Amino acid sequence: MDLALSEEQEMLKKMARDFLTDKFPKTVVKEIEESELGYSPESWREMAELGWMGLALPEKYGGGDMSFLDLAVLLEEMGRACLPGPYFSTVVLGGLTILDAGSEEQKQEYLPKIASGETIFTLALTEFSARYDAAAIETKATTDKDAYILNGTKLFVPDAHVADYMLVVARTDEKSKGEEGITIFIVDAKSPGISYTVLKTIANDKLCEVVFDQVKVPKENVLGQLNQGWSEVQKIIQRTAVAKCCEMVGCIQQALDMTVDYAKERKQYDRPIGSFQVIQHYCADMVTDVDGTRLSTYQAAWMLSEGLSCTQEVAIAKAWAGEACQRVMALAHQIHGAIGVTIDHDLQYYTRRAKAAEVSFGDANFYREIVAQEMRL
Repeated sequence: MDLALSEEQEMLKKMARDFLTDKFPKTVVKEIEESELGYSPESWREMAELGWMGLALPEKYGGGDMSFLDLAVLLEEMGRACLPGPYFSTVVLGGLTILDAGSEEQKQEYLPKIASGETIFTLALTEFSARYDAAAIETKATTDKDAYILNGTKLFVPDAHVADYMLVVARTDEKSKGEEGITIFIVDAKSPGISYTVLKTIANDKLCEVVFDQVKVPKENVLGQLNQGWSEVQKIIQRTAVAKCCEMVGCIQQALDMTVDYAKERKQYDRPIGSFQVIQHYCADMVTDVDGTRLSTYQAAWMLSEGLSCTQEVAIAKAWAGEACQRVMALAHQIHGAIGVTIDHDLQYYTRRAKAAEVSFGDANFYREIVAQEMRL
């Protein structure tokens, strides 16, 4: 079995690393994290010109006609660079969902705008319970002539404050409490009745509380089938979990590289600390976790690209990645010692991102349950 990247993927990886290293040193990442927008419009346009927004979209919609596996390579490099901004929410949460569930008219209208970088999308899914099951959806959409009226509150919506559109998951059948009666809507993010509050988070990413108060949405903005949206939500969660794992791979790979370099350079008792067995074993444990995360992630990404059933593989990857990230980052700080826990050291960027990613779109216990179900336990 050949696990190597193709020549085209290697070129994509190198181009991405060169661009992201040049454009996003940690001083710039810090400035963007602390800015109101949470991203650089100039860099956003440059990434669009490189074709990254439409990388995994068909050519007829202005995309690069590449696969989800190719996108995984790019996302890993973005995780390595701690890229801030709405790329993940626009491309993974928005673009791929419309490509999967949208009508041809919706694809023609929205996908070229995503591919060109003209439009920012996001997904409004989680609510106060912060769970990823159908029973957690309480936001309601009621019919009103040729439209629906949305009422409810969504939490942890990425980049909602700068989004042009949101994919909003709402309950369209008030009698149903389970998977039936859930619908996805394409909502103009600037519609009257929508308000945003940017939340303070450990990763300094722009997650928002979004309140919908009598928000009118045209009926033609239903994405997929009315009352049958939960099956698509499950696909979104599965696809996004793998995409998040890709970012996590890049994150912990960079933390490992930084730590190994430090262990070779830092001296105690007139010798590099990397010459001590305990440090060597720490680094060995780190690389085991990094490679295990990469292998399980890319297996799931490949299966998604091939259209294969991979519920268990996705769950294994996300369950492993979340806890492997914490082990890697803990050892990275242990080896760096005091300097590694200062706010001025780059390691803290990766620690914060890893901690946030651990619970994003389901934590390890959530996915362990899925693995158990797949084994019919």
